Amino acid sequence: MTDQREVVIVRWPGQGRSVDAGPAELLASYHLRTEAEKGEAVADVDGLPDRYRAEVLDPRTAFADAVVLVALSADTAVGCVVVTAPVGGRAEVKRLWTDPACRNQGIASGLVSAALAHSAESGVSTVRLSVWKWRAAAIALYERLGFTVAESWDERDQLVCMERAV
Repeated sequence: MTDQREVVIVRWPGQGRSVDAGPAELLASYHLRTEAEKGEAVADVDGLPDRYRAEVLDPRTAFADAVVLVALSADTAVGCVVVTAPVGGRAEVKRLWTDPACRNQGIASGLVSAALAHSAESGVSTVRLSVWKWRAAAIALYERLGFTVAESWDERDQLVCMERAV
């Protein structure tokens, strides 16, 4: 029998619960896994490209103009997503990550739904994202949540760009 605790989604940094290390740990896992999937595995955060290492080492500065949402189970960060500040009526969802030990519990769906709600409250008309084409489960999740494939705005090979109206 599995012990599934309630998961709540909070804005980070926020009031109340202390999850200061949560986003950094989740971002480290996200970036290390992504680099490995791209065939460029690195041993630790020090081996990440500069821009990704900066996100892990100082997420407050890296995402100063964005909103970071964190999924908490008890006081443990189990997922995160970043929503960029609106530009021209659009926001972008980035860095969606759920701790692999906590997958298939609706955490990623909850994070994306919270990101969409935040975007709607901010007056955004369209939310977009990019996802590596080999992340079939993530693409399927985004499609279930109403995202459709869009013309690419990113020159990196193997990225699928998606968007949806809010």
